[in-house]
Amino acid sequence: MLPGPARAGEVKVAAAANFTQAAQDIGALFENKTGHKVVFSFGSTGQLYTQIAKGAPFEVFLAADQTRPQMAGTNGLAVAQTRFTYATGKIVLYSRDAALVQGPSTLKRETFSRIAIANPVTAPYGAAAVAVLKALGVYDALKSKIVQGNSIAQTHQFVESGNAELGFIALSQIAGHDQGSRWPVPENLYPAIAQDAVLLTTGKDNPAARAFLLFLGGAEANRVKAKFGYGTGEPAKIR
Repeated sequence: MLPGPARAGEVKVAAAANFTQAAQDIGALFENKTGHKVVFSFGSTGQLYTQIAKGAPFEVFLAADQTRPQMAGTNGLAVAQTRFTYATGKIVLYSRDAALVQGPSTLKRETFSRIAIANPVTAPYGAAAVAVLKALGVYDALKSKIVQGNSIAQTHQFVESGNAELGFIALSQIAGHDQGSRWPVPENLYPAIAQDAVLLTTGKDNPAARAFLLFLGGAEANRVKAKFGYGTGEPAKIR
């Protein structure tokens, strides 16, 4: 049972940039239901993990991969047996130009000067983009045209601002609108983007942190995830 307003508190959540819009919607539902307040900080998974390892006071970590939450557990930064997959992400090749993206052939025609991806070292969606380019056999040919965003949010900004004509972004970032052109990348071209959540040790005694994770794995949150194009993951492993 979720704590009600009489026990209202606050939870600090570090969340991967791809999940920004979905997280904000889920946070609003959670606040309305429980009275707790959610304070989000968004960034690339790698950047957020570095902040957590250096003592940033986050209580919940919503990553865009499974590796960093596992590392958090291994390094004593997370509460044992609280990690679970809250969503599975999908990538899309997107351009503001309604005629530019016409499937994988667009990448082979090279009728563009810059293509944006997230930093593959710190952002799992960037690593997925590199995997797609290599699977299609075009990575070496396009390497000089790649511009990297620090996060998937910055990568999306590069495309929307015209700094890059097209880019690999999260499907969630353009869910709900049909402007521009896009190619939803077949999921067999990149490793599954399983996004894990975990309760950090700083939040182990905070009922609001546990309540948020329970809510994140529940039906209301899953409806939001589906709206943004995510697979809905699994129930939270929180007691």
